[in-house]
Amino acid sequence: MIALKSTNDINVSEITDSVKSDSCGAIDVFIGTVRNNFKGKDVAKLFFEAYEPMAISELTKIANQVKEKYHADKVSIVHALGDCLVGEIAVVIAVSTPHRKASFDGCQYAIDTLKETVPIWKKEFFEDGSHWVFSHP
Repeated sequence: MIALKSTNDINVSEITDSVKSDSCGAIDVFIGTVRNNFKGKDVAKLFFEAYEPMAISELTKIANQVKEKYHADKVSIVHALGDCLVGEIAVVIAVSTPHRKASFDGCQYAIDTLKETVPIWKKEFFEDGSHWVFSHP
């Protein structure tokens, strides 16, 4: 499952179930949530937008790289779009592999690569204003 959804439509159980495999003994799940602070400032919410066709293409590419590099059987990546309040889910990555180390490493690779290459932009809202975060193209 590769998708961009509103945070209310992200279902962790559904994403985890989508990578289950009888040939795999490990499923690693990374859940990124909105924290309430950044560099000493109180965060009210985040807003995500994307160039959706390219974002889906890049997420698919990352999933395929995880499959090849870490011998993953299945990979799901779902990222939120729109407003995300403190405590809400911004991203979920699930990876199934025969053994646990590859699942952990595959999730780490997927989130690091997503942040570097996928055209999803984040705007942070604070009590005293907001700003766009440009950590990737």
